Amino acid sequence: MKSIVEKPWGSYQVIEEGTNYSLKKIIVNSGGKLSLQKHQHRSEHWIIAEGEAEVTINNEITILKENSTIFIPQGAKHRLVNNTSSKLTLIELWYGNILDENDIERFEDIYKRI
Repeated sequence: MKSIVEKPWGSYQVIEEGTNYSLKKIIVNSGGKLSLQKHQHRSEHWIIAEGEAEVTINNEITILKENSTIFIPQGAKHRLVNNTSSKLTLIELWYGNILDENDIERFEDIYKRI
């Protein structure tokens, strides 16, 4: 496993990488809100391991609890929010032919990273 990468909303750690995939463990702090974003070169699968997530995909909001999954298609605008008082832990699988942290187009971000 690689080292933990700190973000303003929490942290992530790459668990494994392959030719067309990357598997990460993500922790979203209480009140953490990832940017509204999309990716040109990858789709994502999210598995909620602990806590509760508010997930937005193309303006549709879904609440996910532990042991729930959701698929984010390539090019879909999406966001993850932890509105609870506990941490949120999820496993994220990227799948695509280009797996790069820079494959991100942000539309809204409370941490001013646009």
